Amino acid sequence: MYFIPCAKPGTSFPLRTGHTCEVRFMHREFLMGNEAIALGAIAAGIDLIAGYPGTPSTEVLETVASHNPGDIHVEWSINEKAGMEVAAGAAYCGARAMVTMKQVGLNVAADPLMSLEYVGVEGALVIMVADDPGPISSQTEQDTRTFGMFSKVPVFDPSSVEEAYAMIQEAFAFSHRYHTPVFFRATTRIDHGYQSIDIKDTAEYTPHAKASWQRDPARWVIFPRLSVKNHALIEKRNRDLTEVFSSYPRNAIVPSAGDENCRRGIASHGMNYQYVLDNLSSADDVRLLKVTTPFPFPEELGLQFLKGLDEVLCVEELDPVIERALISLCGKYHLPVRIRGKMTDDIASSGENTPASVGAAIDRFLGRTPNAEAAEAAAPLPALPVRPPVLCAGCPHRASFYAVKEAMKGRKSIFCGDIGCYTLANAMPLDMCDTCLCMGAGITIAQGVGHTDPDTKCFGFVGDSTFFASGITGTINAYYNQADMTLVVLDNATTAMTGHQPHPGTGRTMMGQIVDKVSIENILRGIGLTTVETADPLDHAASVETVRRVAEEPGVKAIIFRSPCVTLTRPKGCSHVKAEQCTGCQRCIRELGCPALILREGKAFIDASQCTGCTLCEQICPVNAIEGGDHNA
Repeated sequence: MYFIPCAKPGTSFPLRTGHTCEVRFMHREFLMGNEAIALGAIAAGIDLIAGYPGTPSTEVLETVASHNPGDIHVEWSINEKAGMEVAAGAAYCGARAMVTMKQVGLNVAADPLMSLEYVGVEGALVIMVADDPGPISSQTEQDTRTFGMFSKVPVFDPSSVEEAYAMIQEAFAFSHRYHTPVFFRATTRIDHGYQSIDIKDTAEYTPHAKASWQRDPARWVIFPRLSVKNHALIEKRNRDLTEVFSSYPRNAIVPSAGDENCRRGIASHGMNYQYVLDNLSSADDVRLLKVTTPFPFPEELGLQFLKGLDEVLCVEELDPVIERALISLCGKYHLPVRIRGKMTDDIASSGENTPASVGAAIDRFLGRTPNAEAAEAAAPLPALPVRPPVLCAGCPHRASFYAVKEAMKGRKSIFCGDIGCYTLANAMPLDMCDTCLCMGAGITIAQGVGHTDPDTKCFGFVGDSTFFASGITGTINAYYNQADMTLVVLDNATTAMTGHQPHPGTGRTMMGQIVDKVSIENILRGIGLTTVETADPLDHAASVETVRRVAEEPGVKAIIFRSPCVTLTRPKGCSHVKAEQCTGCQRCIRELGCPALILREGKAFIDASQCTGCTLCEQICPVNAIEGGDHNA
């Protein structure tokens, strides 16, 4: 790339080589993948971005918010479904819109998405989904490439931070050109990886085109007749896109040094393509296929890649998308090529690939003997110290769960958990999470258990952010269907697990607006609940008494444990143990599991660097050997 300072952007200059160079105003930054995606979206002329926080996608929306020139609407929507619909409305008007989520959030957004593909958009709509191979911070290992095939939505799959920055701009242009939503699917290693890349100056941004609503009920109101017609158009478009994507320059065939006689090939995508490159040298006689648009699959390019090969190794994570596509091509065109990958156990069928695991697979495929350096790199490393995830020292959720546990001691009970920091209550010694399925499900699973086993005291736990996202429906269902359960809302005044994003109960929006807080108490009473009590979980005795009393009432009742996330408050006090008074009973350690509490020389000891002075340990010490905290600080 050539840079011509002091020249007007877009100006072309002839070069001696016969080529031309075009002036570009750019600068270089060291960016996280999600930051690069966000800045690429801004450069593409995005008008609106909505989403729901979920690792590893969260930083995309936050980066757009922090770099907002002032004319982009940014919002954390109530959940992914709402975000999808808000973005669709903007795209109906001709705007360029994006919605962000992680792969499990796509399940929530699937209902509007499936119809939206049939309706299409006027402007552009990019659905940024962060997949999580591993999984590192998720319930599932869903592959959005497969969801793209299911929903018939085109998929873009970048293989580096630099490519993600450029490709998100191309995804917007593609969506606009074909009037269809598109998936932009990145994985954790792209989202949270870093790279120094060239990014556009503001002079190079695609200008915001003024969007406006044009009434056309025949287009925007989905009816069966319209669906049948548009379904046929979608199928034809996707067949045409197999040719279009074969010419898309980010899909590529990399020939081997002696390609005319090459008999082996490797097909890959995303970060796995980088792993493949890292494990090959110029001496390896192998042809490569890089797939950045897995759906619709670039058929002509795939046929060109397969020509003359005897066997192909498909290196991919999660589903065997490329593998199945190449097998289909071989069958369709009667090609005698053996396709290997996940379905032949050459690549692990689940989990995250690594440079070492990919290297080992390539060694087997090519019949290479690993050199000493590679073998040493692939050798098993010493086991890391066990460091299970744990609730923070002073976390109010620990106090809430402990109060319920103490109140229900000796009673047959079930504690249905949910998605959030509080899922960690399943760990010992709290052991207070009997079920966890998906966001909001704790409330409804408790109902199912209660209807089936009425002798069980049923508790459904939910966080404040999750209550707004997906807990209200289950609560209404419980009230309407006459369930007998206790709803426990753990209100710590933030969306803690994903980085303290605002929600309707915090009183501020992602645009920085100060708004009226949505009252959880008022919502519950509006539904019809007559017993709605609020308690401070760090007042242990009062909390236990509240749980005992409320749990005995019939029907649906609610307890809101309200105390801010400990990372939002600045503690002023710190508890300490009076060693001469401590009997070494270890009740504080055995029952709370607070990381600030340890055993030293047979007695309890508090690590002052972690203690927040919440006083929970002080309140349960049977000999009053702990003092000094101040949970009201």
